[in-house]
Amino acid sequence: LDESNPYRRQLIDQTVSTALPESRNPEQVSVTVKAFMTAELPHELIELLEKIVLQSSAFSGNPNLQNLLILTAIKADQTRVMDYVNRLDSFDGPAVGEIAVNAELYEEAFVIYKKFNLNVQAIKVLLDNIESLERAHEFATKVEESGVWSELARAQLEQGLITESITSYIRAGDPENWAEVISAARGAECYEQLVKFLLMARKKIKEEKVDEELIYSYAKIGQIGAIEEFIAGSHLANINTVGDRCFFEEMYEAAKLLYTSISAWGSLASTLVKLHQFQQAVDAARKANNGKTWKEVCFACVDEGEFRLAQVCGLNIIINSDDLEQVSDYYQRKGKFEELIALLESGIGLDRAHMGIFTELGTIYAKYMPIKLMEHLKLFSSKLNIPKLIRVCEEQQHWKELAYLYVQYDEYDNALMVMINHSPEAWDHLQFKDVAVKVANMELYYKAVNFYLEEQPQLLNDMLNVLSSRIDHARVVDIVRKAGHLPLIRTYLNAVQDNNLVSVNEAINELCIEEEDFDALRESINTYDNFDQIQLALKIENHELIEFRRIASHIYKKNLRWRQSVDLSKKDKLYKDAMETVAESGESELSEELLTFFIEQDNKECFAACLFTCYDLVKPDVALELAWLNGYMEYAMPYLIQFVREYSSKVDMLVADKMDRRKEEEAESTKAKAAEIQANMHAPLLPPGLPAPNMPMEQSGQPTGFGQYTPMLPQFAHNGMMAQQDAMGGSPMY
Repeated sequence: LDESNPYRRQLIDQTVSTALPESRNPEQVSVTVKAFMTAELPHELIELLEKIVLQSSAFSGNPNLQNLLILTAIKADQTRVMDYVNRLDSFDGPAVGEIAVNAELYEEAFVIYKKFNLNVQAIKVLLDNIESLERAHEFATKVEESGVWSELARAQLEQGLITESITSYIRAGDPENWAEVISAARGAECYEQLVKFLLMARKKIKEEKVDEELIYSYAKIGQIGAIEEFIAGSHLANINTVGDRCFFEEMYEAAKLLYTSISAWGSLASTLVKLHQFQQAVDAARKANNGKTWKEVCFACVDEGEFRLAQVCGLNIIINSDDLEQVSDYYQRKGKFEELIALLESGIGLDRAHMGIFTELGTIYAKYMPIKLMEHLKLFSSKLNIPKLIRVCEEQQHWKELAYLYVQYDEYDNALMVMINHSPEAWDHLQFKDVAVKVANMELYYKAVNFYLEEQPQLLNDMLNVLSSRIDHARVVDIVRKAGHLPLIRTYLNAVQDNNLVSVNEAINELCIEEEDFDALRESINTYDNFDQIQLALKIENHELIEFRRIASHIYKKNLRWRQSVDLSKKDKLYKDAMETVAESGESELSEELLTFFIEQDNKECFAACLFTCYDLVKPDVALELAWLNGYMEYAMPYLIQFVREYSSKVDMLVADKMDRRKEEEAESTKAKAAEIQANMHAPLLPPGLPAPNMPMEQSGQPTGFGQYTPMLPQFAHNGMMAQQDAMGGSPMY
């Protein structure tokens, strides 16, 4: 068979046509086939094998030779493969079919697999290689094998033929690819077919996901009754998970049924809200009893205008301080201010009402119903978060309420400033007085004074009287004086004048002069002396009213400026005042000058009155001299009579005084004599050396003691001495 052999062709022809077909020896056939293969003579080999296999020979049914024939044809002449496949029956179908597929002889491979009843491999060729779903479906319908339908279903699923694929899986009874089927059906929304598939799958496998997907699919196609029947039986589904899926995809009836079956009250309430079944939603929320559910139902009721139900929910929310503000904000965003107020007003009556509810109600009043704010603050001041309400009132410019809150928070300084800065709304006289006495900053007192001067001058005195124990009166006077309204505080000045302050006294005196009230001025300077008296006297000594000039004279007199006082009185012809001033001065010189003045004025009556008034200061010789020289003896006579009477009375008094002393001395002498006589009556009865009974040592003349003798004067001698003393009118002589 070498190519260089010139007889090669003849040899091949003889072997193919005669020698080998007639041979019965397998060894010869085997050696010949190997030789042809070694020589790489595929066409000649095909021709040889056809003679051996296709024609009647001892080796026609040999599988190896049939395999070799088909494989050689696949390699050398593929047009003959289909014929060989159809004519031969003993070759290795699976192996040859695989080789045919690899050689891209898909039709031949399909026929091979079909011939050997390898239907799964056959349909795979149709699906994977020939890619004919139509032929595959026809083939599957013809063979009706589970595996074939499964392969067809898989291919259909890959091609997006979801309905056809699910049908094929059902005919195959194959639930193995349930996850892929579910995913694909969900994407294509083929839930009716999916239900059939899942019902088939549940019979063969027990999977939680399968049961859940079946319920979901029932929901998607609206078979609520089927869901109810399913969940009443045995299943592995997580109902809550499925319910959540139904809820999020707005299948609320199904979700309602599912949540009800597992008593998921919170989720059920949310579902009922979506179904606009608000009363049932409130009942479910009551069973759930958690803040999130209450809020969801409450807000939904607000949106739908179900304010009665919203209030029921709201009362269960606002008892938790953390949720209160959220509810309030929601109502406000929706513009439901009156409903919010009604809710909070109901809330403050709850047993679990807390500070937050009272405070929030105050905040809402401040924003939307300020007419009720003050009443609320007064009723519940102890239950409010005052700092928060202070900020709200300041933002909303409720100044009266702000002042009240500052007072309740003991911030009296801020309260006073609010009333001053926003007086049209915040000021109240009684409250202002109560707050003013409690402020810590003393400067606010004087701001209050300026405020009242500008806005409430008629009440200034009342306010000052309240602050009188705390303010600096001098500073107040200075403030009011600079404002030019000193008369406004006359009442206050009179009330505090008892303190005898310079500024107050001078202010009152100034007002008295301005008002020409000389009586009040006189009373003031007589009662309170702490002021610049000389300055005042200088100010009024030239006043047009004589009474003020008279007061100036009086001031000079009080300050011991006698001559100025007298001169001022003489100038105004207030002679009585002049005479009284001179008499009070105690200066004789002034009295003589005044007498001389009256003589110069030829005022005889005043001359006589001056002598009487200044009686103690006028010397008799001076009075007589002036009277005699000026012919005033007649007017000086009362003075002389009084003088003579005075001196004669003094002499009489001296004589009487001397007589009284004498009588006293005589009485004392008589008493002494009686005592002496009484002492001497017991002398003879006593032994020598013993003193008389009850005789004091001083009378005995000697120290008392036994054996001593005290000489006594004879009675007559003693009487003689007393007589001599009386005759001399003096003291006894010894």
